[in-house]
Amino acid sequence: MRRAAYAAAAGACAAGAARLAYSAMSRRPPGGLKAWSRTNHRGEPVTLLEGPAVAAGAIAGVLAQGVQAGLAGSPGGRRAAAMILAGAGAAAFGAYDDLAGSGDRRGFRGHLGALRHGEVTTGAVKLGGIGAAGIISAALAGGSPADVILNAGLVAGGANLLNLFDLRPGRAIKVAVASGALLGAAGRDGVAAPLGAALALLPEDLGERAMLGDAGANALGAMLGASAAGLSRPARIALLAGIAGLTAASEKVSFTKVIARTPALNWLDMLGRRPVPQPPETEPPAPQPPLVTTAAQQPEPGE
Repeated sequence: MRRAAYAAAAGACAAGAARLAYSAMSRRPPGGLKAWSRTNHRGEPVTLLEGPAVAAGAIAGVLAQGVQAGLAGSPGGRRAAAMILAGAGAAAFGAYDDLAGSGDRRGFRGHLGALRHGEVTTGAVKLGGIGAAGIISAALAGGSPADVILNAGLVAGGANLLNLFDLRPGRAIKVAVASGALLGAAGRDGVAAPLGAALALLPEDLGERAMLGDAGANALGAMLGASAAGLSRPARIALLAGIAGLTAASEKVSFTKVIARTPALNWLDMLGRRPVPQPPETEPPAPQPPLVTTAAQQPEPGE
């Protein structure tokens, strides 16, 4: 009962901190408004400031939950520190890719292909940085070498996978909420803070005024991955295998097309979103009068 109360308080704290951070950064965007402005799938401007605000709120919520647990004499300080490190590292490297990346190279194949030709992309730096943050976070959480490898994979894999869903309004947050709900049902109450922060800014995302970007999506995915460290080893192996499978599939299959073709997934994807504009219906051409050839239009013999 006490853990549930701590989780609820952490979620509320994270939500409030995320809204406060978003409001402050919107008034004075670090580096200027233009640096965070992007064009969405409709060709309309959105801001990436939602991402760092969600990351800041989630970290604040985890910190508050860790402090509450510590004051009550409950263990969990190492887990909270591991989640904070995972989220902060993923947010920092994600923000670097948001601000400095060109978007010319995408996915593991694109970034690794660039490395083979001697080009170090911002995406490759991000992947390496988040991988390192995952290893340090997993080592901080503790466990055997096998557990550290598994947990590092969950942090880095979760960060990358959730970012692959940040292509339409609200989609990445909906995936995060579904994943967090499953982890919460398995007793991982650390998910309350990242989910509280994400849900606080979901209206901005659905309203197509802002988006998570790499900073927000990577941070959310990393923190959810870190929260899974307390699951049993078989459960973590299965979870990591699922993350790896979906990541590999994304190199060949468009998640957006699969979602659009699946009625249940499409309904969930469109829930709360602005309607997709339909192309205007074209009227059938008016019937043309029969062509009448006059004598003056007849070809001359021999033409």
